[in-house]
Amino acid sequence: MAAPSERPDGRGRARDPLPDDTLPLRLSAPRTPSAVLPGDGEQHAPPPPAGAEPEPKGGAGRLAKSSALMAAGTIVSRITGFLRTLVMAAAIGVSTLSDSYQVANVLPTMIYVLVGGGALNAVFVPQLVRAMKRDEDGGEAYANRLLTLVAVALAGATVVCVLGAPLLVRTLSPDIAGDPSRMALTVAFARYCLPTMFFMGVHVVLGQILNARGRFGAMMWTPVLNNVVTIATFATFIWAFGGFTDSGVSPSTVTPEGVRLLGLGTLLGLVVQALAMLPYLRDAGVRLRPRFDFRGQGLGKAMGLAKWTLLFVLANQIGMTVVTQLATKAGAAAERAGHTGAGFTSYTYAYQIWQMPQAIITVSVMTAVLPRISRAAQEDDTAAVRDDLSYGLRTSAVAIVPCAFAFLALGVPMAGLLYASSGTEGAQSIGHALMAFGLGLIPYSAQYVVLRGFYAYEDTRTPFSNTVVVALVNAVASWLCSALLPAQWAVTGMAASYGLGFAVGIAVAWRRLRNRLGGELDGRRVLRTYARLSAAAAPAALAAGVLATVLRHTVGGDALGSLVALLAGAVVLLGGFLLLARLFRVPELDAMLAMVRGRLGR
Repeated sequence: MAAPSERPDGRGRARDPLPDDTLPLRLSAPRTPSAVLPGDGEQHAPPPPAGAEPEPKGGAGRLAKSSALMAAGTIVSRITGFLRTLVMAAAIGVSTLSDSYQVANVLPTMIYVLVGGGALNAVFVPQLVRAMKRDEDGGEAYANRLLTLVAVALAGATVVCVLGAPLLVRTLSPDIAGDPSRMALTVAFARYCLPTMFFMGVHVVLGQILNARGRFGAMMWTPVLNNVVTIATFATFIWAFGGFTDSGVSPSTVTPEGVRLLGLGTLLGLVVQALAMLPYLRDAGVRLRPRFDFRGQGLGKAMGLAKWTLLFVLANQIGMTVVTQLATKAGAAAERAGHTGAGFTSYTYAYQIWQMPQAIITVSVMTAVLPRISRAAQEDDTAAVRDDLSYGLRTSAVAIVPCAFAFLALGVPMAGLLYASSGTEGAQSIGHALMAFGLGLIPYSAQYVVLRGFYAYEDTRTPFSNTVVVALVNAVASWLCSALLPAQWAVTGMAASYGLGFAVGIAVAWRRLRNRLGGELDGRRVLRTYARLSAAAAPAALAAGVLATVLRHTVGGDALGSLVALLAGAVVLLGGFLLLARLFRVPELDAMLAMVRGRLGR
């Protein structure tokens, strides 16, 4: 694989190439829970702590073991999270009832992140690590103060939000507020879901205390328990009331017992997730006790440092609020016109499938590269920063580009297979949204990599301003789709708008980072890689899409027909892409294939 090397002009230090084994899943530190539709994904991966030290010599085995444990936990968490959405769709479909649940369920996450979730990772965790090194008690008192502060703040916010649930629902979706039955239902769901933000914050703080002590597994694995509880809750709903295709449950027909079951199950999942951290803390020798002596302990200074992070999160949430309002309105209008499943839930489920390649592949690649970038930035070695960013962009593109075209070509059969239990029309709406998201995966992933360059220089202001650009473009384009497109296609247009926002965002971020690095960012080499990969993927995707469409019309649009179309299309797309990419001589793909062959031969 092409790797950074010493520049021929003598600028930059000689550097060891990144080994091929950096390509498998190597995931970043546990993430702050984020809203279902983050503004640009950055809430998921905060900047690294300033002054972070490389792993001491002799600790490589421990680091590899921790990385493998984190990767496995994240993969299982994402798989069970995806299974959770399938069971949800089977229970309550993807119509206006599901929209009400999704709006209520996203509220606590939005408020949690606004209250301080972003600041926890970006500011307080580095402070916690420093306290471990500086304080005689290993940072235990600081950790208890932080936990007490977060618990008190979130407890107060939870009480206020539960009391103000009607106002929050009205803000997030005026369309729901205009329908008395849907409003009452959504407020009822919200009052069960809003307390989860307290347990989100407790889980994150406890997890970061463990991370600071080198215990990474709990933070990655405990969300699996949340997913299992939620899956069991919705499965119980199906057992008690029937699946959506049989019951046709709606906001006007769902029973109070059904609402109570779903609400309490959602809350219980987060409670179990948070409480499951306690045995790990006890094993690590951490003693938890409330500490209210906040003054003079550096917490106020840390809050001041969080300014740009908080503004960053605020911009994300404003953009999300606009999309939620428009999507719920479009879904209700489409349902009145006889088209079910074309609302916020379809947008959400499509997004969850679409962002998985970036969340696993791009984050994994950059986790391996990020320490090198940070050290190079501290040493003012712009050539090394440039080389590693180029490496991250080109390496992740090998998988991201074909995935993007696969969503474009096979989104409908993919959703038709996965969400068949929600009804054919609802599954097809998810598939159309997934197709529209499709190519936006490329700029979405690229911006994630480029913004790491700013974080390496401890610059959080530029990512904030870039987020404003992305959110503004997304909001304006989504509004135009809502105003101009038929209601059943509005959400599909909003999904395309999301990718458009990142296309503009990466253009702005690229120019700013290029200027920061002295006017050069290896642009020709990066663009050549993306162009060759796209040229290989496009005709393969076209052939796969045509074949899948023909098969779905021939075999049928149900789960069986979707499975046949998806399998046949995937074979054509993958085979065609690999053949053309080899003809176009993409060195990054050759290196990845060589690595895979080497591993299979072991």
